[in-house]
Amino acid sequence: MPFNGMLTFRQFNENDISALSVIMKRSFDEDTRIHLNKEEGGPPGYDDGKFLRRWALHDDSTAAIVLLDSAPIGMYIVWIFQNNENTLGTIFIDSKYQNQGIGLKIWENIEKKYPDTKIWRTETPGFSKRNHHFYINKCGFSIVRIINAGDMLEESYILEKRY
Repeated sequence: MPFNGMLTFRQFNENDISALSVIMKRSFDEDTRIHLNKEEGGPPGYDDGKFLRRWALHDDSTAAIVLLDSAPIGMYIVWIFQNNENTLGTIFIDSKYQNQGIGLKIWENIEKKYPDTKIWRTETPGFSKRNHHFYINKCGFSIVRIINAGDMLEESYILEKRY
């Protein structure tokens, strides 16, 4: 179902960790449930705030919350470098709002915010076929390397989008 609502973005801060950790857990658990048939799973600290504390509050990252009607529904974390070869650390959306085109709207906002980018890089689990579809077919990334190919739990895709 296409999304027609209005999204806004604001800078992430430490006070957001609790609310966004709940959303992150729900989002990653949904992906794990769909692709691995497990109830829970995500990167270390995704479920208790440690991931967000480490990466969203990192001195070199930029993190923004995605709001729908002033309520948080997701976020993204990016690293912006002087050479304009930037890294997308993560995008996640509450599972209640997935598959509605919101992820693409977030990605378009990121591209618009950083128009001088020459290359975007990101990484995603090999098992996460929805992520592959999103990054490759919706956002225009290409797979440039596969790490631990064939290992269901450790396989990882390195993707790039070049301009």
